[in-house]
Amino acid sequence: MTLVRPGAGSARDAKKSPDRLARLLALGRPIVMGVLNVTPDSFSDGGDFLEPAAAIDHARRMIAEGADVLDIGAESTRPYGGAVAVSMAEEMRRLAPILPTVVALGVPVSIDTMKAEVAAWALAAGAAIVNDVWGLQHDGGLARVVAQHAVPVIIMHNREAADPSIDIIADISAFFSRSLDIAARAGIARQSIVLDPGIGFGKTPEQSVTAIARLPELRSFGLPLLVGASRKRFIDKVSPAPPDQRLGGSIAAHVLAVAGGAAIIRTHDVAETVQALRVAAAIGSAR
Repeated sequence: MTLVRPGAGSARDAKKSPDRLARLLALGRPIVMGVLNVTPDSFSDGGDFLEPAAAIDHARRMIAEGADVLDIGAESTRPYGGAVAVSMAEEMRRLAPILPTVVALGVPVSIDTMKAEVAAWALAAGAAIVNDVWGLQHDGGLARVVAQHAVPVIIMHNREAADPSIDIIADISAFFSRSLDIAARAGIARQSIVLDPGIGFGKTPEQSVTAIARLPELRSFGLPLLVGASRKRFIDKVSPAPPDQRLGGSIAAHVLAVAGGAAIIRTHDVAETVQALRVAAAIGSAR
């Protein structure tokens, strides 16, 4: 999978180039994205890394554990409801003492935001990827920011509310088609796009399971797929456990997601996920 190379620019532009993600995808193994929530209210680890020192230490730890990319978010989107909207100013206030230092650690940083202004600020500070949980359909300016900075974007499927009556894969596919149209109109190169089915977002637990089981159907878009099943509620539905005790379920989901075509895995538990994926790959190559 080759992502588009932007025109020549500054050293900072080179650091944000889609080629950084392209080089990772070309390694021929799943890419591991570590989650860094700089929030007081995330469903799994809210408040754990709100303080800059704790956040930066955790970033260093995830890199040491094998994270290829770090995904930093300063507004909880709480997939199961109860998310509290955060102003642009507050989101950037949380990020300001953390994001530039994490960028300097050397791995590509993804900014997890729904706001064009926050994305633009983060990209100027060195972030290399935009991760939008509303797939460019929430803030009309976000696609323009991505295009102007010539960076990869992760388009995630979402819904305002779960509807158990729908075919979730058909809904995801239609959503992706709308997002890809928005991206094309803004001038985002198709090859710079990653698709995320949005496990847990706007879905029943059963639909989240279905999205992973039927992931191969989404390969028809011809774009890299990202799956973030880490600690999600569907695990509790299958095997009851609080979020911080869902490691086994997270790993099972991610190993099967890679088998179904996922190129990127987004996880809270980097070391364990890296180990599981390496062992699964070794067993697969020995067949």
